[in-house]
Amino acid sequence: MKKLFSILLTLSLSAALLAGCGSKEETPAETPAEETPAQEETLSGSVSTNGSTSMEKVIGVLSEQFMADHSGVSVTYDPTGSGTGIEAAKNGTCDIGLSSRALKDEETSAGLVGTTVALDGIAVIVNADSKVSDLTVEQIAQIFTGAVTDWSEVGGDAGAISCIGREAGSGTRDGFETITDTKDTCVLAQELTSTGAVIEAVKGNPNAIGYASLSAVEGKEGIKALTVGGVACSEETVLDGTYAIQRPFVLVTKDGTALSAQAQAFFDFATSSAANDLIRAAGAVPVAE
Repeated sequence: MKKLFSILLTLSLSAALLAGCGSKEETPAETPAEETPAQEETLSGSVSTNGSTSMEKVIGVLSEQFMADHSGVSVTYDPTGSGTGIEAAKNGTCDIGLSSRALKDEETSAGLVGTTVALDGIAVIVNADSKVSDLTVEQIAQIFTGAVTDWSEVGGDAGAISCIGREAGSGTRDGFETITDTKDTCVLAQELTSTGAVIEAVKGNPNAIGYASLSAVEGKEGIKALTVGGVACSEETVLDGTYAIQRPFVLVTKDGTALSAQAQAFFDFATSSAANDLIRAAGAVPVAE
């Protein structure tokens, strides 16, 4: 009897095991959760720029487009002149300094980095009624140093020449004086603190001569830009180097000091080929390829 009971128990357990195996559902392999692409970082905050008044149009169009693309960012511009902008980048009171001249050795030695965003011709301007239309670099130097003092000496009507220039520390002045080899020797009737002020002074004085950024003089009434050595100041002649009086537009940052996310994004945009048409529209010559 015990033997029969053992056999029945064994058969019963075996049947139960077989039934369990037959009814077990396979659990499908766990599939990894679908990866979602990382959301692009939303930029916010401010970007402060400080410096060259000649770069106003270029920085203006770049800032406007960047803020349109990044509604949470505000880009500010303080037109203080190149020297002040360079110093602001050095002491950290702005994110990006603006200089309309190349950095000097002592400035790069102090840890500053200059990145050229565009080139700009420095137009030599006279009153729209002047008979003079072309001067050589040598004649321009003679006029600004006082060696030539009357328009009749260079093909114009008789009249004492009034030289209008920029203040010390101006990138436009530094570029002009470096190229014409007149540094610290210019004799100026007026020394003004902005590109716009120089243009207005020349416009209001039939015997005046001055210099201003190409981007600032295009389309202005009451003045005319001279050809220099027979070459007009234009995007093409600046880019190919045939126009003699030209300088770079430079973004100034501090080596080893990281920009904020929004300032870095603005810097990257400004120096990319995506900004070329905007820079061109502002009257300067883009350099990004």
